[in-house]
Amino acid sequence: MLETTVDDLVSPRLTATQQAVLDQVADLSVDLSPDALIDEARERAGVSDFGSDDFRPRLDMYAAAIDADKGNTNLNRINLRQRIVRLLTQRLLLTDLLHKHPEIHDIEIERPIIVVGLPRSGTTHLVNLIAADRRRRALPYWESQEPFPLRGEGPAVDGTDPRYARCAAEHKGAQVMVPLLQAMHDRFPAAIEEEVELLDLDFASYVLEWHARVPSWRDFYYGLDQNEHYAYLRTTLKALTFLRGPRTWVLKSPQHCEQLGPLINTFPDATVAFTHRDPVAVIQSAVTMLAYGDRIRRHDVDPESLVDYWTDRVETLLRACVRDRDLIPANQSLDIAFHDLNGKELTILEKLYGYNGTGVTGDAKAAFGAYLDSNPRGKHGRMRYELERDFGRSPEDIRSRFEFYFERFDVRKEQ
Repeated sequence: MLETTVDDLVSPRLTATQQAVLDQVADLSVDLSPDALIDEARERAGVSDFGSDDFRPRLDMYAAAIDADKGNTNLNRINLRQRIVRLLTQRLLLTDLLHKHPEIHDIEIERPIIVVGLPRSGTTHLVNLIAADRRRRALPYWESQEPFPLRGEGPAVDGTDPRYARCAAEHKGAQVMVPLLQAMHDRFPAAIEEEVELLDLDFASYVLEWHARVPSWRDFYYGLDQNEHYAYLRTTLKALTFLRGPRTWVLKSPQHCEQLGPLINTFPDATVAFTHRDPVAVIQSAVTMLAYGDRIRRHDVDPESLVDYWTDRVETLLRACVRDRDLIPANQSLDIAFHDLNGKELTILEKLYGYNGTGVTGDAKAAFGAYLDSNPRGKHGRMRYELERDFGRSPEDIRSRFEFYFERFDVRKEQ
């Protein structure tokens, strides 16, 4: 199996294409004023009614946090501006859909399976595996980016959804700009994605932290009443069910680690699958991926602040998870060790489906087996991580902060 080491992580050697793209947009003006963003979203959506304007303080803080990050390249500022316009556009389209079809509110989200765990802890593998069961509704990446179609937009002659086509074009561009991301975390259009992207429609998720250095947003996010925003997520899932069914969802997000109360309050009949992995492996994988992407997102790669930030962030996530784990009833939850997600998946699924009150049919078992056969670990190659070389941290230094986690769950040290 091909193993890749990024030997220019800290001092990247840009390709001619990467440098040309950065240079091309370097002097463009990027207006992050909320009024301008709202005007552009209304023009794109073709509708103007947001319904409640309770989101406006959160939008203001979201945009201000991005604007305050002076380390962003202009390319990243442009991409983040486009992200905000997309989120606002989708919020408008959802409001319009709910006005036209109030019956959406009567749809129930029944007994979802929700995967909860740190980034890089097997959550993507598990949610894609469960999504192979065609009885389950999942959120592909293309749909997470544009959940609701633009007015008047429909499939092309060949049946391709324009939203999928736009996502595929962006993915192709990403393969040129950051080609090694495929081996780290490939977000191809049909890959199952996190509903944290839907939470971001309400400007209330932690996802912005992955795109920029925004400690002010993190602190603002900590102060939000997530019961309100998870209720918005449930409404969004109802609308997606109305458009494309069925009702039995499989969901996943690392953010849920620190929001278990709002999660189970919102989805009281959910079955929750917790994945657990050595935090050292999680952190070194996450910060390597982020540092690699920073060659086009940021003027300088700052590995020390990156590993400091995400070590703190992962500790916050895990302390909340340990604190609140028992909020999820024992007969609705399962703890899964990362080392068991490499050969014991079918046994895990039998138990998980039993808690969910769902039978593992012959068709489902065949679908699980086909997925596992087609997606072995390291399918796109493996990354070799150099935590001490690139980030100046030893595994022991980081792991010493997580004894509380090793004491609570079955977690194997990986280094």
